[in-house]
Amino acid sequence: DGKPAAAISIALVPGANALETARLVKTRLTRLASEFPQGLDYRIVYDSSAFVEASVEEVLHTFVEALVLVLIVVFLFLQNWRTTLIPMLAVPVSLIATFAAFQLLGFTINTLSLFGMVLAIGIVVDDAIVVVEAVEHKMSQGLAVRDATIKAMEEVQGPVVAIALILAAVFIPMGFIPGVTGQLYKQFAVTVAVSTMFSALVALTLTPALCL
Repeated sequence: DGKPAAAISIALVPGANALETARLVKTRLTRLASEFPQGLDYRIVYDSSAFVEASVEEVLHTFVEALVLVLIVVFLFLQNWRTTLIPMLAVPVSLIATFAAFQLLGFTINTLSLFGMVLAIGIVVDDAIVVVEAVEHKMSQGLAVRDATIKAMEEVQGPVVAIALILAAVFIPMGFIPGVTGQLYKQFAVTVAVSTMFSALVALTLTPALCL
């Protein structure tokens, strides 16, 4: 517009919270703007936190959609509310465990890790559903709940572990790619791999316990 202008770039330090930093910067600018001399104003040209915020919203939407789909599909096929709730409880447990692993591994929640979480949500549902359906199938043959759960786990624990190991074998090598590309893919790959392993662990422990 022909007026003199100056640009200030604000960069995040490693491990910083992009959303909280953006909020504090905007709050500070709003406060300072009230003291600007006449004719001076500010404008945010580029805000990278918008991408992180969109990713967080996408994860939340996917999470809700996954739970609704699990609720509808499992209930339609099994016609049992108690059985339907078991996979719905297993999904958030796996995802919370994945976020806990982020802290241990020193990872940050960014666009790539959140994208990996979106994919992981669809993966972690499957293991619990496999266990629940196997237990229901054994119960339909006349077995008691405890016997049906034990018999079902004897049949499905091998496939559940095999699927988790295969998915881990696909994604973990991506974390060893050298250079900038490797750094970009590392958190994405490890996010999917860790959530898959936790999903298998929950399917082998929590899910059969809830079936009893």
